[in-house]
This record gives sequence, structure tokens and C-alpha cells, in this order.
Amino acid sequence: MIPVRRPVRRPLARFLGLVVFPSFCRLCGAFLDSPDERVVCGGCWSRAVPRRGPACLCCGRFLDEAGESHLCQRCLSDPPPFTYHRSAGRYDGMVKDLLLLFKYGGCSVLADEMAAFINLALGGDASLWDGVEAIVPVPLDRRRKRERGFNQSLLVARQLGRLRGLPVLDRRLVKVRAVPPQVSLEAAERERNVRGAYGVRKAADIRDRTLLVLDDVFTTGSTLRECGAVLRKAGAAEVRALTIAQA
Repeated sequence: MIPVRRPVRRPLARFLGLVVFPSFCRLCGAFLDSPDERVVCGGCWSRAVPRRGPACLCCGRFLDEAGESHLCQRCLSDPPPFTYHRSAGRYDGMVKDLLLLFKYGGCSVLADEMAAFINLALGGDASLWDGVEAIVPVPLDRRRKRERGFNQSLLVARQLGRLRGLPVLDRRLVKVRAVPPQVSLEAAERERNVRGAYGVRKAADIRDRTLLVLDDVFTTGSTLRECGAVLRKAGAAEVRALTIAQA
């Protein structure tokens, strides 16, 4: 549960907020009666539950009903170019609703809460954070960024960098080829779709560093694999990965 502070409002400010200029939660319709509540109420955020349970020790795929964490079959036969990946939550329920609102509802202000959710879920994972020197957001192509108005991964990376005391390397990992959205593609198609879609600028900022790639949703891992391969080819010492949610 993400802690939400609820300071006491002065009577006039509360009256103006609730009666004259009312704001409502975009998900449940409740009044946003706290200055800390933006777009979504604290009650909805409290239902965004971090995922706990076994996962692949490398790619981070959730292993439901698998007992303890272990390497999945794919990582045993075809290890990814990143050494470690974790997702903060499962892409369903309230987490999915919040992400959809964030990405497609024009609600860029939710980036701060998304970063707080990640830090709550994974802030104590030493295998993810120890030795990381910079966060690298997965980029959008120009058309998609123009349509959306922002790159959701970059906004979350910036706030997470503030929370963790890490720099964010923007415009080092770049989209060099526009590709169709991954959402409607099967696993094999996803890998073909992103092949050659990313490149690196200012490789000197990448070389010999341990980097944490940040994306919004992990489905098959094809985007993270491609980004990891590009960064390793550019000279990164190690690439780890982090996503907000896993489908």
C-alpha cells in the first residue's frame, strides 16, 4: 500500500475544493479532498498492491504456484542480455487501471506516484539496486511521443532517480525505427518487431557502467532483451531492468 498523507485542510480551502472547484478521482469518482491527491484518490492507490512471490532469478517472470524462485527454462537455454529484472506489480486490477490512465489518459502527474509504488515494492531489493550507476528509460518514437505528450518511462525514471539518488540518462538509448505497437503481437512477432528498433547515442556515457533500464510493462521481455543487447554492444558493463507491471 502506498502511504498517502492527508494533512488537515483549512475550512475555506476545503470548501473551495469540494464545492466551488470540485475535483474527482478519475477511477472511482470520489472527491479528491486532500492536497496530496492528484487525479486519483488515496483509496484507489491503496488497492495498487505490489506483487510478492516466486519469480525467475534472471528475467523476473512471475512463477505462480512454483514454490521457490528459480531460473526459468528460457533463461537456462537462452539467457537475456540483462542480468536481472523485476516488476513491481501484476498488470491487472487497480495497477492496470492506473497504468492505462497514466499512459493514455494524459495524466503525466501520476509519474510521481508510480515511482513511489516501484520504490515501495522493490526499494529493498539489493540485487536490483546495488552498484547501479544510472537509470535508462526505454524511449518512444517521435510520433507516439507527440500523440501522448510525454514518455511515461522517462517521467517515472526521473522521479525514481530522485528517490534513489541516481542520474537518468535520457536520449542515450534512442528509438531509431518506428514499429507497430507490441500489444497485439504474439511472442515471436514481438521479437521480430523490435529487432533493430533501438540505438545508442553518446556511447561514452554508457561504456563500463552498470545501468538499470526502466519500462512500463513486461510481457514477453522482447523490448528489454533488445534494449539490453544494444546497451551491452555499446559497452555497458552490466544491464539490469525494471518494469512497473508484468502481464
